[in-house]
Amino acid sequence: MANRKTYTVSEATKKLESYCAYQERCHQEVIQKLRGMHMIPAAIDQIIVHLIEHNYLNEERFAKNYARGKFNIKKWGRNRTANELKRRQISSYNIQRALKEIDDDLYLKTFHELAEKKWGQLHESSVQLKKKKLADYLFYRGWESHLVYEKINELAP
Repeated sequence: MANRKTYTVSEATKKLESYCAYQERCHQEVIQKLRGMHMIPAAIDQIIVHLIEHNYLNEERFAKNYARGKFNIKKWGRNRTANELKRRQISSYNIQRALKEIDDDLYLKTFHELAEKKWGQLHESSVQLKKKKLADYLFYRGWESHLVYEKINELAP
């Protein structure tokens, strides 16, 4: 323990500027990083304020990028995205703003493509089991229940 690296506030600030510039971060990630660097709470607060003032840290920007990225890359629905943002202690105001970043038409188009692709990949002997597996898959990805049930009834009436 005696040889652990210590940082001055200015060293830690520079390190965190790079950390935030590399990729959008939420406040929680930055605080965890600073705690991992063994910074005291007063220093953590000072660095967080600096990062916000200099636009390295912006919760709304983080939430919007997160929502767009998870939708475009991982095909997550709004429920999963909202839950993951809540887990990162993002305000409900910023979660709502972030979810508005996802175009409604594209959202539905992606949902239908994802559901149909997965339906085609399932090779279950029982239609009931196939329906259940599709529903579980779509719920896990965070798609709304009314969409899931409508789609299942469309694919297997």
